[in-house]
Amino acid sequence: MAGIKGSIGRMAAMSASLLALAVAAPAAAEVPGYQAKVDAKLREVQAGVAQGPFKSDWDSLRQGYRTPEWFRDAKFGIFIHWGVYSVPAFANEWYSRNMYVPGNAAYEHHVKTYGPQSKFGYKDFIPQFKAEKFDPAAWVQLFSDAGARYVVPVAEHCDGFAMYASDLTEWDAADMGPHRDVVGLIAEAARATGMHFGLSSHRAEHWWWYHVGRTYDSDVNDPKYAGLYGPAAPTGLPADAPTTWPDSDSLQNWMPPNKAFLNDWMARTTELIDKYRPELIYFDWWTSAPMFAPLMRDTAAYYYNRSAARHEQGIIAYKGSQFAEGSALFDMERGKTDALKLTPWQSDTSVSVHSWGYARNDTYRTAPSLVADLIDIVSKNGNLLLNVGPKADGTIPDEIATVLRGMGGWLKVNGEAIYGTRPFKYFGEGPTKSGQVRVGGQVEESAVKGFTPADIRFTTKGDALYALGLSRPKDGRVLVKTLYAGTPYLDAPIKSIELLGGGRISWKQTPKGLEVTLPAVGDGAFPYALKIRTR
Repeated sequence: MAGIKGSIGRMAAMSASLLALAVAAPAAAEVPGYQAKVDAKLREVQAGVAQGPFKSDWDSLRQGYRTPEWFRDAKFGIFIHWGVYSVPAFANEWYSRNMYVPGNAAYEHHVKTYGPQSKFGYKDFIPQFKAEKFDPAAWVQLFSDAGARYVVPVAEHCDGFAMYASDLTEWDAADMGPHRDVVGLIAEAARATGMHFGLSSHRAEHWWWYHVGRTYDSDVNDPKYAGLYGPAAPTGLPADAPTTWPDSDSLQNWMPPNKAFLNDWMARTTELIDKYRPELIYFDWWTSAPMFAPLMRDTAAYYYNRSAARHEQGIIAYKGSQFAEGSALFDMERGKTDALKLTPWQSDTSVSVHSWGYARNDTYRTAPSLVADLIDIVSKNGNLLLNVGPKADGTIPDEIATVLRGMGGWLKVNGEAIYGTRPFKYFGEGPTKSGQVRVGGQVEESAVKGFTPADIRFTTKGDALYALGLSRPKDGRVLVKTLYAGTPYLDAPIKSIELLGGGRISWKQTPKGLEVTLPAVGDGAFPYALKIRTR
């Protein structure tokens, strides 16, 4: 702590010199021919934007983009946060930043456990990130057993360590740590089983990620490690205090990235597109910063044109305001819409509650609660991208594997009410709201409050209507109010109802609603699905 507790004036002066250093420092100086490689990639981007049906303007992107049917049918995918941060496995995946922030619990833990940041920095965890038990085929088999239809590993988190074989940095999993092309191996294993493959990039945040480490004696200041720690620019503007954390909803108040960083971002992003041919790309929040605006258009045009050349439609998932509506796929992090959306969308959340990456002593969601969220999302025209955080050795924690297998068991029985379905005239009924509400910064509201037996959701496929109860009543008695006798939402009276998975039921359509009696169950029951036919 003592190293950061100088005067505000001294820190302001350091902030000014830091900005100059950030502007001057190349993004990956240790790679031979780095600048020539970036320049060549940018020329490829210009050519790629010019040579396809998609142009770098919102009108062209909106007119040409369509969410592909495979995604609308898949409904359920797996997100993977795995990187060097799984070695310390403390608190959450922001350890790489927080360990350099005096006063943060990660900073205190780091000094106590590993020593001062000048002697042991984030770089020193890389040799410990051996991934000796990493088995991509086993991972994909588990995800398939869970019922997932696509997989999205994080190709690079904000920490600056690429989980793929990059030509633009030596700070990657192919050259250090695991010495394996993690993203490439997951892509190969997924495609071998028919699973769709995507990836995510969180590199935009790397511009400022390590900036506090510049303000005192830490290894972030050593130019030998510039390829990992990057610009480490201030978060705030020059007039702000060095440790300012601006409003995350007002990104114009953040220090804007310089052209060298933006060029590096574009080169790395298109490198991922060309090397791994992802069917989906997920961008984290800071790509909403104003300086990224032209890059978003160029990236979309380049990626969509590359995909079109393979007779595919690429998907870009975004969670801010950096894409024009209808030009990409809107994503809600740890949240859900409380209304039926006419266009497809995605919700991403994690099996783990407090961290996206593996952290010791985390708590975990239950399979029934996540199945309920999946149903809720699908009924509103969405997909669920569910995150897992493997350990540093490459094993997936037992708690996570158990949850995934529980979800897969439910989907084997009830999957026809999920996969390939489309929304009903309305998403459902019941008292529980499920908007984008976070509790404690991480957990969505429904995970805390839970759904009630009155919460019913609908999906359709062919001539079948599915009514899915998000919480199964112990006494088995269900009332679906909106399916009352004579309801205008059905073309004819109900002729038959089947409980997926079997079991005797009784039902009748009354003036007050559809009354159904299910077999009684105990605590911890999964949601249920009713298949309803009117002819």
